[in-house]
Amino acid sequence: MKKIVLLRHGESTWNQENRFTGWTDVDLTEQGCAEAYQAGELMRQEGLTFNRAYTSFLKRAVKTLNIVLDVLDQDWIPVEKHWRLNEKHYGVLQGLNKKETAAQYGEEQVLIWRRSYDIAPDALSETDPRNPKFDSRYAQVPNSELPRTESLKDTIKRILPYWEKTIFPRLKFEDQLLIVAHGNSLRGIIKYLKRIPDNEIVRLNLPTAVPYVFEFDHHLNLTKDYFLGDPDEIRRKTAAVANQGTK
Repeated sequence: MKKIVLLRHGESTWNQENRFTGWTDVDLTEQGCAEAYQAGELMRQEGLTFNRAYTSFLKRAVKTLNIVLDVLDQDWIPVEKHWRLNEKHYGVLQGLNKKETAAQYGEEQVLIWRRSYDIAPDALSETDPRNPKFDSRYAQVPNSELPRTESLKDTIKRILPYWEKTIFPRLKFEDQLLIVAHGNSLRGIIKYLKRIPDNEIVRLNLPTAVPYVFEFDHHLNLTKDYFLGDPDEIRRKTAAVANQGTK
C-alpha cells in the first residue's frame, strides 16, 4: 500500500486576521506552530514514515513542514520546494479582510472569489509591488507563468504539471510522501484525485494542519482517503474555514 499525506499549513498571521493571503509570505502564529506540532504527533502515532516531502515557496508551509518532520524525527528526508505548490493567487484581494469584503460586496460574491472553480478576482497591475515578478524567489520562473490572479481552475493548471511529472511518479519507487501546502493548492489536488465535479468543489473546505491521508494500491489506484484526528474537532475547524467569508 502506498500513501500520500496532504497537510495544509498551520494558522498564519493573516488566517488569524481573516485576510486574503494568496502569495503574500506571512508567518505562522503561535497557534499555527502548535497545530503543526499536533499534526506531527498524529502522524507519529499513525506510524507514518515518509520517504520524501514537498512544499511551496511560502514560509507558512515551509515552517509547518519543518515542525512536522522534527516531531517525526525525519528531518533528514529529501525535501523539494516548488512555486507551483503555492496558494491560489488572490490578485487585488490579497491583504483585505474577508468579513469586511463580504460586507462591501456580499457574502455570495466573496464565496465565489474564495471557492468557485473558474472565477478569479481582479488581477494585480504590472506596477503593483505585490506582483510576483518583483519577488526574487521567482527570478527563475518565466514571467509569463507567474500569476497576477487565479481561479481554482488556474491554480490546478499550475499545479498539475508538477504533480504529474514529479510528485505522483515517485510513488512507483517510494511508499509514503508528504505534501505540505495551502488550502486551495491542496483543494486542486484533491479535486483531481477524487474527480470532484466543478460545481461541487465550492463546498470543500480544508482546515489548517489536519493530516489528510490518501491510500493507493500498487497499481497507483486510489483506494481510500481519510483525515487523522478527532472527528468533532475536524468538523469544528472545517466549519470555521467555511464561515470566514460571512459578515
